[in-house]
Amino acid sequence: MRLGLSLLVLLAAVVANASGGPARGAEVLASATAAPGYEIVELVRGAALHGANGIYFGPDGNLYVAAVAGNEIVALDPSNGEIVARFGPDQGVLSPDDLVFGPDGSMYWTDIMVGEVGRLAPDGTVTKQFVAPGVNPITFDEEGRLFVALDFMGDGLFELDPELIEPPRPIVMATEAVPFPLGFLNGFDFGPDGRLYGPLFAVGIVISIDVDSCTATSDPWNDCDLQVVATDFGVPAAAKFDPSGRLHVVDQSGEVFWVDALTGAKTRIATLQPGLDNLAFDDSGNLFVSSADFGWVAQIEGNGQARYLTRGGMIVPQGVAVLPGPDGRERLFVADLFRMYEVDGRSGQELAIYKGHLVPVPGELTLTTPLTVSVDGDHLVVSSWFGSAVQVWDPHTDTVLEHYDAPVPLNAIRFRDDLVVADPVLGGIVWASDHSVVLLVDGEKVFLPAGLATDGERLWVGDWATGIVWQLTFDGREVVATVPVASDLAQPEGMALDLDGSLLVVETGARQLSRVDLTTGAVSVVAEGLDVGAPALEGLPPTWFFDGVAVGSSGAIYVSENGRNVLTRIWPRPTTH
Repeated sequence: MRLGLSLLVLLAAVVANASGGPARGAEVLASATAAPGYEIVELVRGAALHGANGIYFGPDGNLYVAAVAGNEIVALDPSNGEIVARFGPDQGVLSPDDLVFGPDGSMYWTDIMVGEVGRLAPDGTVTKQFVAPGVNPITFDEEGRLFVALDFMGDGLFELDPELIEPPRPIVMATEAVPFPLGFLNGFDFGPDGRLYGPLFAVGIVISIDVDSCTATSDPWNDCDLQVVATDFGVPAAAKFDPSGRLHVVDQSGEVFWVDALTGAKTRIATLQPGLDNLAFDDSGNLFVSSADFGWVAQIEGNGQARYLTRGGMIVPQGVAVLPGPDGRERLFVADLFRMYEVDGRSGQELAIYKGHLVPVPGELTLTTPLTVSVDGDHLVVSSWFGSAVQVWDPHTDTVLEHYDAPVPLNAIRFRDDLVVADPVLGGIVWASDHSVVLLVDGEKVFLPAGLATDGERLWVGDWATGIVWQLTFDGREVVATVPVASDLAQPEGMALDLDGSLLVVETGARQLSRVDLTTGAVSVVAEGLDVGAPALEGLPPTWFFDGVAVGSSGAIYVSENGRNVLTRIWPRPTTH
């Protein structure tokens, strides 16, 4: 992830000026209701959790699971997967990527997006300490010393005061000259020899380091007692020791290995769905693993088979786009942070899953972490503030055809012979090719443009902050008129033109899908009670995980509800459409 702290601060300032795979088959949706003339169904049900990242057994015998995208830690009964407790923002849990329990029974976690480490003491007291954006793995050694490292938004290794009072002690630090001294040291653990073992996510190796051999260096390979333990992994995500002292490593390829810490020899003990994140052992040595990409948690049994504790699938469905498929069926593409799903619009059946790359592959153009998606002929436009990128992507060949760097792209669509991008750091709505401004964030009328729609001639922009939908008309690339066509909408995000020429808008602040008559400006409700509009963390884009809408040629309306991890289909009844 390439979103730097300075960009987060700038974005916060901009906003401060404003006022195992998805379940198949459609199910009737009970929580949302549609207006007369529509039928609403749950087309695809995703994971039970918003991703599963760090996992650790607590003193109570339950398995605790951190979910970055869900802003929560859940405690699971390992025998049946039942959720027995939740810890969220009320306990200071904001974006937990990893967790550990201390010698006194306190729960510690790392909030990667805001750079904080939290501690929940047995008496319920919560303590937080800022370390740096990207703070990720966390563990204790046998002496009760606490260590964390940085990933994706930073790089480095630190020792912390377990009381979270004294300043962090830097062991490995990034500098402007050496921004990535390690290569993202991820889920780690101390070995029987007292050394810290962990994978380098971006390098594909497992290392060990004597944490007392160096201090505040940016050259750990020469200044520290650092050793390469094992090589030739794909994307290793975590390394942990079982109670007998054997080192295990999970790779995002889906492979789980036992590694001989002396020779580096690897033995594959299981192959699961790609996207693995972390692992934990209970007191009996039973192995449990988590999936960041698909949100499930499973126990690996002796034969290498998985016993799933939780349902997997989409973890935060966001942007939606529709392409024509065979036999008149509609192919839906759903942006899901680490994956792009393709599903059948009629049955909800999964057709394909494409990997979004958290860390770009050197020398290759690969699909970014998708947050929004829109149709561009036979191709798709993908944007990601998480990956700081806008792309034109060919789903037929899984190939990136165009790539544009952008600091915080909230949305993007094809318009004329270019792409228009909603990026508040670049000034508002800009052209992708040269970042020249189309609609300026002026702090008087326009504050946070996010929703985008077009008929090829005109452009509609929804301002999340003011609730105004602006219509822009053009002469070539020049804007000749900017007029409001609707107002008083509640935090509009996804927008799409319906077949009758009206504009559909996801009002995340009102948790409803609305229809705007572009001639009169009249607004009517299509569906309400949608699980949209999850609150964002301070300093991050207020749209957080984008709630999208798209319309198929059949007239079906598709809406993502990332609060419940479902894709919803709304059918117009023949009597009214």
